Amino acid sequence: MPDCVIALDQGTTSTRAIVFDHAGAIAGSAQQEHRQIFPRAGRVEHDPVEIWRNTCKVLTAALAASGQDAVAIAAVGVTNQRETAIVWDRATGEPVHNALVWQDTRTQPRIDRLAARLGVDAFAERTGLPLATYFSASKIAWILDNVEGARERAERGDLLFGTPDSWLVWNLTGGVDGGIHVTDVTNASRTLLMDLRTLDWADDLLEVWGIPRAMLPEIRSSSEVFGEVREPAELAGVPIAGILGDQQAATFGQTAFEAGESKNTYGTGNFLLVGTGTEIIRSRAGLITTVAYRRAGEPAHYALEGSIAVTGSLVQWLRDNLGIISSSQEVEVLAASVADNGGAYFVPAFSGLFAPYWRPDARGALVGMTRYVTKAHIARAALEATAFQTRDVIEAVVADAGRPLTELRVDGGMTRNDLLMQFQADILGIPVVRPTVVETTALGAAYAAGLAVGLWSDLGELRAQWHEDVRFEPRMDSDERARRYRQWKKAVGKSIDWVDDDARILMGTTG
Repeated sequence: MPDCVIALDQGTTSTRAIVFDHAGAIAGSAQQEHRQIFPRAGRVEHDPVEIWRNTCKVLTAALAASGQDAVAIAAVGVTNQRETAIVWDRATGEPVHNALVWQDTRTQPRIDRLAARLGVDAFAERTGLPLATYFSASKIAWILDNVEGARERAERGDLLFGTPDSWLVWNLTGGVDGGIHVTDVTNASRTLLMDLRTLDWADDLLEVWGIPRAMLPEIRSSSEVFGEVREPAELAGVPIAGILGDQQAATFGQTAFEAGESKNTYGTGNFLLVGTGTEIIRSRAGLITTVAYRRAGEPAHYALEGSIAVTGSLVQWLRDNLGIISSSQEVEVLAASVADNGGAYFVPAFSGLFAPYWRPDARGALVGMTRYVTKAHIARAALEATAFQTRDVIEAVVADAGRPLTELRVDGGMTRNDLLMQFQADILGIPVVRPTVVETTALGAAYAAGLAVGLWSDLGELRAQWHEDVRFEPRMDSDERARRYRQWKKAVGKSIDWVDDDARILMGTTG
């Protein structure tokens, strides 16, 4: 009898597959990085075909590593980088352009014009989202407007759009030979095109962006049987039964199902989600409203989210762009070689500042530099930036909720960094709790799929499988905590209002 689930985790920098057993333990895994394509400043792209090839590789490799075959796999769950836009030809399966990644800011001029005319919160009541390049709508419109013949082909019904979940599920279920074109409510809620109340595409919003409805996938729940795998052959016949955007999947994996329950994921960016149950809550402090999950036949559950664009990718930047470290794992050792940041503060606003500031005019700033500062201090400042940005969004959560958080549950690759986790507890003044399984994004996708096929009976059974690993207690005194946070806020101020007409000419984004 099948007693395992395989989760496909398609992230910003890599694609992973993890086989989980019935107890939620990892039985086998595989991971493959893909290229980060930077055509010019402000532009970030991925090759969808490369991602699809990597998907097939990691699924078969993870299955082999687990020592199981398809007979033991009850279901496949899919989780993915959200907002990233892929447009492809339904007849050939070929993308018409590289994927425009959620970090891409090339559509800022159009966003600015629309915001000037309608206001930055023009669609927030419907979608929960401010006008920003972060979300999918302007990316789809850019592809239709800038790829020769794309708009005409889209209007004829020849082109399909999807976030990476849709692209992969379409290919997994047959592609040009009957592949299903679907997404779930969590991913759809990140497009600026879905109405949070109806959980359907809004025709008037499609008209604003000039996007034909025929391009869009069918919106389904997060936990139901969508179809069966046809490729790779090793998993043929296994049902795909879960789809969740990566941050919602991590929340599900942390078993934070109810109102008031939260988690913070440390990945390429950081994302804090706080559940609001079946009620749609509007933030007054710079958070966004999103769908947390929906099980088949049940109402949707919602959440407030604090989205931070650059955290783990800053460590990658230190490695790839500056050569300060040769592997991401080295950053903790280098940062721990000094007692503090030497007075240096790093604001990684490479794509502007997301929550709670929503300042697209901000750019990265390294301030407080003296000749005393070494690469070790810069490494430490880079890690501390993650913790400071997390405090920014938690302050917004507290402002909205009217009550403080008593602890922070964390997950994601960066939580293996004990130095960062201790500083996070210090700068927040509350315990930071790391679970036994930190790969909760993949685990959440596995849970959603397993629930749909009956491998797990209910949410209570999943709660019983969550176990605490390490609890980091704050050690910093309150005066020092306040002083460092004041310095951080001063550094943030230095990064704001950088992008002007001169900067736009340099970046080639004046159009």
